[in-house]
Amino acid sequence: MKDYFEVSVKINPCAIELVTEIFFERFECEGVVQAEEKYKDLELIETTNNIAKGYIKYEEDDFSVAEIQKVFDHAKEELKEEGFTDEELGEWSVSAKKIINQDWSKKWKEHWKPTKASEHVVICPSWEECAKKDDEVLITLDPGSAFGTGTHATTQLCIQAIEKYLKKGDEVADIGTGSGILAITAIKFGATHAIAVDNDPSVIDVAKDNAQINGVFNKIDFWHATADMLTQQYDFVCANILHNILAEIMGDLKNIMKPLSYMVMSGILDEKKQIVLDSVKEHDLKVVEIMQQDQWIAIVVQKSAAS
Repeated sequence: MKDYFEVSVKINPCAIELVTEIFFERFECEGVVQAEEKYKDLELIETTNNIAKGYIKYEEDDFSVAEIQKVFDHAKEELKEEGFTDEELGEWSVSAKKIINQDWSKKWKEHWKPTKASEHVVICPSWEECAKKDDEVLITLDPGSAFGTGTHATTQLCIQAIEKYLKKGDEVADIGTGSGILAITAIKFGATHAIAVDNDPSVIDVAKDNAQINGVFNKIDFWHATADMLTQQYDFVCANILHNILAEIMGDLKNIMKPLSYMVMSGILDEKKQIVLDSVKEHDLKVVEIMQQDQWIAIVVQKSAAS
């Protein structure tokens, strides 16, 4: 019989998505705690976000912290070859402890409580009961292994931009949809239709389920795709992806924007924002607003009428 082990990896917070992907792709992982957070009256009051905890199954006789460390070391070297630095990735030192008689595919849910993601948006885990005020928009979510619970600053910044810049009747493209949270939020704020795409096929069913839970399934099309595969143009584009990918695909993102449309880009560490801003300038997009939460940045841009 296999046992559960809690494997902790010390990281830079900006590397959390990368480490989460490694846990699920390279181990028999039942869940990842990306941050441990404390709330009071739906407001976040404390966050521990420099340690990722993955809950994985192993035969006890085969379990080795040293072997797990080797996997993460190898993955880190691969990322450094792609241009990431040690400073961006963090230490990546591994520690572990055995967990007995607990269902860790559910245990991580104890760390996630209802969250106020913007002035009017409350994100409620599907296993919690949440009451909303008259002026609030309630999003019910079960992210599974997909990114996007509404607690991470990058997601919240995108939600805040949707609340501020999206117009009723807009058609929306959500690039790197993860849990589907941004496409769902856009529909809740009056978008008539959204296309939600991700290069990870495993998240599409998760996103579809979340759209169904929120009663917006018939207004969102979910595809395993990337921005360069889309042929239509949209009134509002969301792209919550890593900074280097945003800079690389800026031309593809611009191509799917209608003239005078808006786009919000996040997943950008403050110290890396210039990389994205340089690409924005290169592709003749106008910076409308730079939003910040903790060390994370979101950039809202607009396409010109003539582009």
